[in-house]
Amino acid sequence: MAERSFAHEVEKLRIPAGQEFRGEGILAVTKALLQSVVGYVGGYQGAPISHLMDVLADAQGVLEELGVHFEASASEAAAAAMLAASVNYPIRGAVTWKSTVGTNVASDALANVASGGVLGGALIIVGEDYGEGSSIVQERSHAFAMKSQMWLLDPRPDLESIVRMVERGFELSEASNTPVILQLRIRACHLYGRFRTGANRAPPFTLQDALENPVRDLSRIVLPPASFQHEQEKIERRWPAALDFIRAHRLNEFFGAAGGAVGVIVQGGLYNTLMRALELNGVADAFGNTDMPIYVLNVTYPLVPDEIMQFCAGKATVLMIEEGQPEYIEQNLGMILRNAGSQTTVVGKDLLPRAGEYTGEALRRGVESFLRRYAPARLSSAAARSAHSARPQVSKAVQALAAVLPLRPAGFCTGCPERPLFTALKLLERETRPLHLSCDIGCHLFSILPPFNLGNTTMGYGLGAAGAAAFNAPRGKRAVAIMGDGGFWHNGLTSGVANAVFNRTDAVLVVIDNGSSAATGGQDILSSRADNKTKSTKHSIADAVRGVGVTWLRSIDRTYDVARMRATLRAAMIAPEKGLKVVLAASECMLNRQRRERPRESRAIAAGARVVRERFGVDSDTCTGDHSCIRLSGCPSLTIRPNPDPLREDPVAHVDNTCVGCGLCGEVAHAAVLCPSFYRAELVFNPTPIERLFARLRGKIIGLLQGIADTRRLRRAY
Repeated sequence: MAERSFAHEVEKLRIPAGQEFRGEGILAVTKALLQSVVGYVGGYQGAPISHLMDVLADAQGVLEELGVHFEASASEAAAAAMLAASVNYPIRGAVTWKSTVGTNVASDALANVASGGVLGGALIIVGEDYGEGSSIVQERSHAFAMKSQMWLLDPRPDLESIVRMVERGFELSEASNTPVILQLRIRACHLYGRFRTGANRAPPFTLQDALENPVRDLSRIVLPPASFQHEQEKIERRWPAALDFIRAHRLNEFFGAAGGAVGVIVQGGLYNTLMRALELNGVADAFGNTDMPIYVLNVTYPLVPDEIMQFCAGKATVLMIEEGQPEYIEQNLGMILRNAGSQTTVVGKDLLPRAGEYTGEALRRGVESFLRRYAPARLSSAAARSAHSARPQVSKAVQALAAVLPLRPAGFCTGCPERPLFTALKLLERETRPLHLSCDIGCHLFSILPPFNLGNTTMGYGLGAAGAAAFNAPRGKRAVAIMGDGGFWHNGLTSGVANAVFNRTDAVLVVIDNGSSAATGGQDILSSRADNKTKSTKHSIADAVRGVGVTWLRSIDRTYDVARMRATLRAAMIAPEKGLKVVLAASECMLNRQRRERPRESRAIAAGARVVRERFGVDSDTCTGDHSCIRLSGCPSLTIRPNPDPLREDPVAHVDNTCVGCGLCGEVAHAAVLCPSFYRAELVFNPTPIERLFARLRGKIIGLLQGIADTRRLRRAY
């Protein structure tokens, strides 16, 4: 069950030509694909384009009507390999994934398709996950475009520009026989806007046509001597063809005045942020009108030398706004100007941050520094006052708090079935001393942060077991590796499990099976329990593990049983058998479960049906206030509140209203031999008359007993 359903929104994809389309960026990208005569689409989910995969999955009816094949690929490499269909046939194909980690996985296939070239248009839509909201290594897609010589589009973040770049991207690919990367930042994926639609068009040459009329062209296969010829072809034919197309169709844009002593060159995806920075410095209005010369690079690779020379003519200095490092574009720009004998000075990273996301405030400061140094006349006193007043003012109280409070770490969701696993590991460490824990990409990676503080390394998606391969010591403690079900099917079965079996690695691997690719939004995978009309699910991880040779396997179908989880992990650590020990910990993702059950419960309650919902709480009189339960659980619903006993100062544990009734807090208290302060309660909606009667009787009896207790307490006090 995907995190977000677009079943209603995808009907907008049927809007005929000439009408106004209103919606989100990912919907606009999908509509642009249908308008571009695309023949097949594939991809792998991951922020910030997970929703694009969800849209494509929900829009399969529309895709099938046009004869477009959609595939939820097993990995980014599998998606990139789909582009082989465009090598010999005039079929347009698009694939999508999260960059740069996804592009790393796909790089082998991308290098091959970029070398051999394509006949049909090939578009790679990457979600650029760079900046403070990212959860991955901070790298840029630009390096991959340069390495394999694929053209890189970075459109201005408005729907008209994005749709145009999708359509022109296919044309650019075909004009230069080169795959094209379309880079979308998270704001572009989720911005709302409008554009004038074109007609959805079925591909004139289909995949079926290709199967019935196969083409074999040895010059397109990457083997010597063809591979050496491909490199020359890239430089002598494809590159000039790309420059001609970019120039002829004006993919890059010029704004503001034509002349002036200074100007700004900016990546297309940063255009909106630049305009806000100019407005705050009094050089543009709120509608984006400015006389500052601006050259917008909707194509950031390759650069077009004559357009650059045209823009820089007569300018003493230009500001190059390029997010991230190294400053590939700034270096290329400087080389083009120097080779042409231009005297225009290029500034960029000397005034802007060398690394990190270019937020509105970062660009405001950089633009102000540029104008103050090279165009002080543009910074009028009124504009300077306006810019100063727009700066966020941080109070002394906030500054004082920032000096003592830790950064708020990311954590598991309320009721997450992965939390008890790491509670069990934490308890096991009391017996074994610290363990070497090889982590993996996914929700389970949150275990490295407080309160668990577990985990030594993480090497990539599905590489948890491989990350522990070097620790195959003949004696001593065994290394422990973690892997999620998404990573298992993506890469882990071969790189982790099969590799460990082959090398007789004596280690412990915990595979977390929560029924979906939970970290990327709950998409179905091979082992999902859900029925899927277009995909094959319900394949057993246990069978796959046994199939590659694992003999020691233990399965736990309820991870919230902390005592059993700890005992199973202990057994794996001390088992006399050599070789890989696999613990399969299976419980459904709580978010997916709540998305399914909460609407159903709400409908039942509204219809007057009796519904019982479990909740947990803490008895304030029993709680000792040492908060071990919080340190061993970390559940967001488990917090503290003032102690109701005036003779006790320590705050007591408290379960707030976000509790989903998973029962972990009570399990932790039992397994760790903590105080018996947790209790389970049942919230009954639309109770029966008998239940109402008993509730009133209980209330009266409890009230009577509470009054007696209060009277005794007052007598003792006086």
